Amino acid sequence: MNFNTKFLYIAFIVFSFFISCTKSKKEAIKNDKKPNIIFVLVDDLGYADVGFNGSKYFETPNIDALANNSLVLDNAYMYPTCSPSRTAIFTGKQSFRTGVYTVPVLEKGDDQENIFSRWTVGKEHPIYAEPLAKEGYKSIHLGKWHIVGPYPKKELAKEYPLKEKLKQPNPGDYTWVEAHKKPDIKQYYPEGRGFIKNVGGTFRGDPALEEGGYKSVAGGYWAPFSNPFIDKKPTDNWLTDRLTDDAIEFMDEHKNEPFLINLNYYAVHRPIRYRSKEQYEYFLKKAEDTVTGQGANKKKKKHEYFASYATMVSSVDDNIKRITDYLDKNNLRENTVIIFTSDNGYHSMASANKQMRGAKGHIYEGGIKVPMFVNWPKKVTPRRSEVAVSGLDVFPTLMNLANVNDFKGTLDGNSMTDLFSKDDEKLKERPLFWHLASRFKHGTCSVIRKGDYKLIQFLADGKLELYNLKKDPKESKNLSNIELKTTQNLLRELVTWRKENKVPLPPNSILKF
Repeated sequence: MNFNTKFLYIAFIVFSFFISCTKSKKEAIKNDKKPNIIFVLVDDLGYADVGFNGSKYFETPNIDALANNSLVLDNAYMYPTCSPSRTAIFTGKQSFRTGVYTVPVLEKGDDQENIFSRWTVGKEHPIYAEPLAKEGYKSIHLGKWHIVGPYPKKELAKEYPLKEKLKQPNPGDYTWVEAHKKPDIKQYYPEGRGFIKNVGGTFRGDPALEEGGYKSVAGGYWAPFSNPFIDKKPTDNWLTDRLTDDAIEFMDEHKNEPFLINLNYYAVHRPIRYRSKEQYEYFLKKAEDTVTGQGANKKKKKHEYFASYATMVSSVDDNIKRITDYLDKNNLRENTVIIFTSDNGYHSMASANKQMRGAKGHIYEGGIKVPMFVNWPKKVTPRRSEVAVSGLDVFPTLMNLANVNDFKGTLDGNSMTDLFSKDDEKLKERPLFWHLASRFKHGTCSVIRKGDYKLIQFLADGKLELYNLKKDPKESKNLSNIELKTTQNLLRELVTWRKENKVPLPPNSILKF
């Protein structure tokens, strides 16, 4: 082999090695690609309002199909109302840390019975979109926001604890809008908290901002939308469709980089409006689900509410299919995680669940247990898990998915990624806690759920209720004076949790900690 031939041979080997290394590097980058995240939060969707959790009246074939290929979390929990649930989801923090205990306008009683709830989540509490933005995620918030108050500057200037509950403008009053579009308040909106864009998020917990509110013809669901944070489009018709339109448009713009779609539908929250007359008539004639109590009712108004509500549930179902169809068409499915859930239990005006006690607003299972699943093809093992999880677990889960290892803030939940392949013993054994320091449907209380048991301690008088959720999901038999050892063990753990975390109690509480 002469010199030139030898040189060419060596050059070829080096070049091949370089190409091989480059290729391996590209493949490694591809394998380490951050997943897209779609977080779907439906408003007021009850545990049994979906087919995959047993409903025979409401129809959710697309959601059910997705759930059948997902990790279904059969014991997923939120707070009894939207404000504390959404705050917990966004911040990963317990209610006592943020001061958000319920929807402020729902509180009952005076400042002795309540620690009146905050409305605005201060900037000292980062939300998950902020660290995700630093990791390169392009994020959009669509729909209900509800972690800013109507008058945040006045609210945050008040001495805390508040002497009276916070108020909101009447429907049709838009005097707040101009201020909310200026930087000093806009910092509390999605664009000030890690999102590129906000579609429809305001202080309000429902879409009916127009005059008449719940009694208006459109109810905020029919175009032209009364929401000053939704730009009008000629294609506008039904709000749930419009929010999905913008979600798909954003994904299309950012499909070559990691994205977060924070799809917080206003549906199926009141006001109840049927999606179409044809669907409404169909559900009006459909037989009752006798197990849950959903469907036909002797009271005409209740029967009509069931039918109208059913069309709203179907609308969400249709739009979930639009999302998955887009992902499939654009080869994004395998690198996209979908988390689907609700912010609290069902609203008793429009749904029912005879298998559980209570509804939205109650600390009982009907008020806090929600549908939830995680879908990620080839990464999540499809199955149902009984391990209890909560809204507090969303933040740390998203951090794990995005490989964020340097977040320094307080997080009260745990990542659910440890459940993706099989049940995790640590998560199975951990306790879940709630602290409701303001009154709505019942007195203030703290709660611990651990194993099969749930212990409630009411803060005013110290009264206890203990339920075995495995044997008694309807929470019909208070065991606190029967299973004394379990009661004392759980109470000790609950009081220790309050004491160590300096959890505040309402002024009228007889408890020391």
